[in-house]
Amino acid sequence: MVKQFHPDVTRDGQNSDIMIRRVIQAYEILSNYSKSEIIERECMDPFDQPECEAYDIFVNGVLCIGRGCPYSCVNMAPHAFKFSSVTGTACATSQGHADDYQVHLAVGQCPRSCIHYVTPSQRIILEELLDSILNMPYDTSAEAELLYSLIVKANYENNRYQKPKKNAKHAQTKTSTAVLVHDYQN
Repeated sequence: MVKQFHPDVTRDGQNSDIMIRRVIQAYEILSNYSKSEIIERECMDPFDQPECEAYDIFVNGVLCIGRGCPYSCVNMAPHAFKFSSVTGTACATSQGHADDYQVHLAVGQCPRSCIHYVTPSQRIILEELLDSILNMPYDTSAEAELLYSLIVKANYENNRYQKPKKNAKHAQTKTSTAVLVHDYQN
């Protein structure tokens, strides 16, 4: 990006300088912080206000029974799931399967309800929390409760998510016109 916006390459010197500063600032943020720290730093709470529709997949490895599952998601949708070599539980290998019937079937038939559709920001936080739970040698019941509560909150808020209106200005004009017509008639 720095090469693309370099003043020697682009004709617009002032805008290229601004863009280069933004690229460098973004690089510094990304290299100094973990993904969850970046989200926290930007003051976003993806569990209160999802940033987009929930198309990513999160597998709760605490509940997953892995290879012993009679309705294995790995067998139903091997392009989206695999078994972890460390824990033996299922995990998502790729994201963005909102329209994939096989993935929907795997999510719907999971006997432990351990597969969830989440937003990318929610997935990052949930995966980091799950990793900390699975890698801790001591009691992690408080972290497990937090994981469960965040999953419940994500499911609730993701079901309430509404896409931004494309023609918000046009809709506002219609509403204003209707009010004016009503006032004029009275």
